[in-house]
Amino acid sequence: MTALFDKYGGFSSISRVVMAFYDKMLDSDDIGEYFDDVDMKRLIDHQTKFIAALLGGPASYSDERLAQLHAHLDISGSDFDEMKRLLGETLDEHGFESDDRDAAMAAIEARRALIVSAA
Repeated sequence: MTALFDKYGGFSSISRVVMAFYDKMLDSDDIGEYFDDVDMKRLIDHQTKFIAALLGGPASYSDERLAQLHAHLDISGSDFDEMKRLLGETLDEHGFESDDRDAAMAAIEARRALIVSAA
């Protein structure tokens, strides 16, 4: 069975998906402010590795590290939902088949408790 990472073109393709995803997030009235004063080049690099890992690629992030990186951000459930909506939209726009998109979204949802820290 081919990993989704390989099926959708590896790091170069995943990087394009992540860049498009962050364009949407930066434009979002709901969550765009999370990225004020953020080194976007560095963030996109890390996020590309994270998404690659979720899709079965060669990178990995521990749950502990994921929680640590997001703890200070006070991300709410509704902000997380907006992020998921934008990611799903981006995956659709980049040709992900619906089952593959759903698998990626389930992997993100499984990490909700590690990312959401605000009531």
